[in-house]
Parts: sequence; structure tokens; C-alpha cells
Amino acid sequence: MKIGKIPTKLLDEVIISPSKSGVKRSEILLSPNIGEDCAAIDFGGEICAVSTDPITGTSDNIGKLAVNVNINDISSCGAEPIGIMVTLLLPPECDEAELKKIVKDIYESASQEGIAVLGGHTEITDAVLRPVISCTAIGKTKNRRIISSGGAKVGDLVIMTKYAGMEGTVILAGLDKLKGKIDSDLINRAKSLKNQLSVVKEGQIAAELGVMCMHDVTEGGIFGACYEIAYCSKTGIEIEADKIPVLDETKAICKFLNINPYRLISSGCMLISCPNSNSEKIINELEKNGIKASVIGRITDGGKYIIENNKRIPLNEPESDELYKA
Repeated sequence: MKIGKIPTKLLDEVIISPSKSGVKRSEILLSPNIGEDCAAIDFGGEICAVSTDPITGTSDNIGKLAVNVNINDISSCGAEPIGIMVTLLLPPECDEAELKKIVKDIYESASQEGIAVLGGHTEITDAVLRPVISCTAIGKTKNRRIISSGGAKVGDLVIMTKYAGMEGTVILAGLDKLKGKIDSDLINRAKSLKNQLSVVKEGQIAAELGVMCMHDVTEGGIFGACYEIAYCSKTGIEIEADKIPVLDETKAICKFLNINPYRLISSGCMLISCPNSNSEKIINELEKNGIKASVIGRITDGGKYIIENNKRIPLNEPESDELYKA
């Protein structure tokens, strides 16, 4: 199989479908589905949201990436992240200095986001070739409200925050093959995007304004996340490619590497589906808080399409992320 996420149909058949015939408990309010990144558990007070994700595509900045990627899932379901558990697997070649750097990044990133490191496991193993982190993030709702990736409704507008391919840009900027080929100032600007990969703030704002659907953009990029929202919501979707913001740094790196920024891992970017009547209020509030927001499409009752160069192109299920081509 290809490196990256398992194809949607295989994921549904092998992972999601068996879960539907498993144990059913009344406490479980949100369970596995395509595009649904969190589970929600009712313990009688506020609802507990949990999510898990690894960092496997790079060994640079993995402490910070691990924190952001996991709490972004919690924020996307409208919950407040409160803590994270970390499993850190290191190859035998890893030295104490590298371990200390990774752990320092984890704690610093957690402190910046106001969350606790709750525990986990650290191990040296020859089962990995480079450091691998897998985390579980835990959050709680406000007023027992959970927002689903499958909450989009026909007629909704699709709002995107920030820029496409930001996480991928950070990772790719560290490649040796770019040295001497792309301006060093541009590379440094690309690396600095690591400080913009959280979507906690936009998640809080959108949740307070009553949106019914949010989804943070990770592997598969903007196009992949748009497909997942429509799939999960059982709707169609039309995305206008020329309305998707892409930074010059991302454009330059993607052009050099011959990869598609719209299918590049994009933590730091969130998709929000909301009625047209509420879109202006949401965009204004996001931008008031320094978060760029753009309307890039709409939810339909038809198929899944990209509008590009005045052509209507089918939006296919996510394949291996463009990151792995580089």
C-alpha cells in the first residue's frame, strides 16, 4: 500500500464498518467515521472529547507538531483542549540531546496552548528509523455542545482559515535538496510558519458563534479535507480552487518539488461550514482576532467538485499526501 493515510474506501471497509457492529455504550456520543477525528464521551457533566494522531512524516519540530495536530482535532469539535498524553519512540541512534530537545518542544508548545502534559511512554526501539510521536489529546465541551465534521448542510458556505499547505511547507523547508536552490530568506519564512499551526482560537470563535461543522486540515490537504466533510455529511461540495489562499513560500517550494499545495498536509488551517446568513459575522470575528478567513466554496446536494480554470473537475477521495512525493 502507499505511504500515508489508508484510502477512504479501505478505511471504511476495514476499520469503520467493524466498529459499527462492536460494543455499543450509551456514554459514547460520537464514534468513528470518515473525516471524524474525535470521539465524544458523556461522563454525566461536560462531555469529554478525545483524539489521537501520530507524527510520522518528519523528525524536525515533531514535539511542536504533535501538540498542535492533536489539540487541533479537539478544537475542531468545539471542545477546549485540556491535556495531552505522549508516546515517544526513538531509534537506538538517537542521543540524549535529541531526546531533551523533543521533550522541551512538547512542554513549551503545551504551555503556549494552556494544556497539561498528562503522561505517556518513552522508549528506545529498533522498530523505528527516526523519532515517532503518537499522542492522545483530551478536551471538554462548553455547555455540552459537540460539533461534528459531518454537520454540514446543503446551502452552507465553506470557510477556510489561514493558508493551504502550511504544515507541509514547514516540513519541506527543512529538506537539504532546497539549499542553494531557493532563497534562504524564503526558507526561513517558511520554517517560521511552525508558530501558526494551531487552530484552537478559530475553533473557539466558530463554536461560540454556533457553527455546526468544523474540520481541521491535515493529510490530504484542503482538497482531502473538503472531500471528508462532504463524505461525512452525506452531501455534495463545490470548491473554487482560485479562492484558496496559498502563501508565496508554499508556492515556491511546491513549484520546485513539483507537488500540489492543495493536497499538501495543512495543519493550521480549518474548514468551517455555515449558513450564508452567518458567514459574514464569522469571517469578521475571525479577522478581528488576526485570523485570515476566506469563502472557498459551498455545500451542495450533488457530487463533489473542484472549479478550476472555469472547469468542473471531480473531487476524488484523498490519496497519499503530496508530502511523501518529496
